[in-house]
Amino acid sequence: MECTGIPELRYSEWSESLHKKVRDKRTPLAGSLELTFRCNNNCVHCYCNTPPNDAFEMAKEMDSWMIKDIISQLADEGCLWLFLTGGEPLLRPDFREIYLHTKKRGILITLFTNGTLIDERLADFHAEWRPFSTEITLYGATEKTYEEITKVKGSYKRCIRGIELLLERKVPLKLKTMALRHNIHEIPLMKGYAESLGLEFRFDPMVNSRLDTNKGPLFTRLKPEEIVRLDIEDEKRAEEWKKSFNEHAGPPGSDKLYTCGAGLDSFHIDPYGNLSICIISRKEQYNLKIGTFREGWYNFIERMREITLRTNIKCRECNIANLCGQCPGWSQVELGDDETPVEFLCEVAHKRAEAFGVEIS
Repeated sequence: MECTGIPELRYSEWSESLHKKVRDKRTPLAGSLELTFRCNNNCVHCYCNTPPNDAFEMAKEMDSWMIKDIISQLADEGCLWLFLTGGEPLLRPDFREIYLHTKKRGILITLFTNGTLIDERLADFHAEWRPFSTEITLYGATEKTYEEITKVKGSYKRCIRGIELLLERKVPLKLKTMALRHNIHEIPLMKGYAESLGLEFRFDPMVNSRLDTNKGPLFTRLKPEEIVRLDIEDEKRAEEWKKSFNEHAGPPGSDKLYTCGAGLDSFHIDPYGNLSICIISRKEQYNLKIGTFREGWYNFIERMREITLRTNIKCRECNIANLCGQCPGWSQVELGDDETPVEFLCEVAHKRAEAFGVEIS
C-alpha cells in the first residue's frame, strides 16, 4: 500500500502556524514567569534586580505551592511554552520542584539564567530533565568587561563554567547578551565564542528604565546610530530587519492602546503573583493570589486589549510604527504614562528605516 507520508515542518514553521491558529481564540499559548527579582549579580543595566538574600523581597515572593498551582492553571488553559526567568531563578531553593512540576504538566520550559549558579548537580538535573532551551546571558568576552557589568568578582569564570557543564551534557543551550556601552567592542568576540561552541547567539540593545522608573540603566544604553551599526554589521540580523520592513511597514491601523501581540496569546506573571499583559507593561495587574488565571486572562487581559488611545499621538500615522517597539510599557517605565512616545525608540526606528532604504511618510 502506498504511503502518502506526513509533510515535515521545521519547528519555527510549526510554532508560527500554531500561534496564528490560536490567536483569534485568545489561547494563552506562551508566557513568562519571574520566580524572583533577586539576583546574585548586580548588573548595571538591570530593570529589576534586588540583592540575593533580601529578606523583605523573599517574604513577598510566592511560595512553591502557589507557583505550582498557577502553573497547573496555565496548563489547563492551554499554555504550551513558559519562560522561567528573574532576577536569577536558580536562587530559589525550590527551583527544581517548580521546574519538575512544570515539566510534568507538559509545558515546554525555556530557562533564562546568568549561568553562574550551575554546578555539576544542577547540570546533571537538566541533563535528566531537559528543558526546551536554556538561555545564558554572557555580558562580555573577557573577565574585565563581564565583571564591569555584573559588579561581582568571580562571576565571569562561574558563568563560563556553567556553559561548559551544560555543553558537556548536551543540554539545549543558547547564548545572548545585552549590547551596552560597556561591551559593544566585544560583541563580535562573544558571537565568535558562541559559534566556536556550535551555539546560537543574539544580542539585544534595547535597554529600558527600571520597573520602579529609576533611570540608572539608561546610562548604559547605546546611541541609536550605534545600534543600527550593529544591525548592519550582523548579516543575519540585517536580513531579518529588511524582511520585517518589507512585510510589516505601515501605520498601526488601529486606535487601540495595545497593537502588538501581548494579551492575544501571551502573558506575564511576576514573583508576587501579579498577572500583566506583558513583561514590561505592569501599570495594570491582576492578582492571582485572590483570583484564578482563567478569570485574569479572559476578563482582565481581554479588557486591557480593548483600551483605546486617548490622545492623537504621532505614531498613529507613522508608517514604521509597527517596527519601532513603541508600546505602553516603554512609556510607563520611561515617561510615567501609557501613551507618550519614547523618543529613543523613534530615533532607532528612523535610523533603521534610513539604513534599510525605507521611506518614512
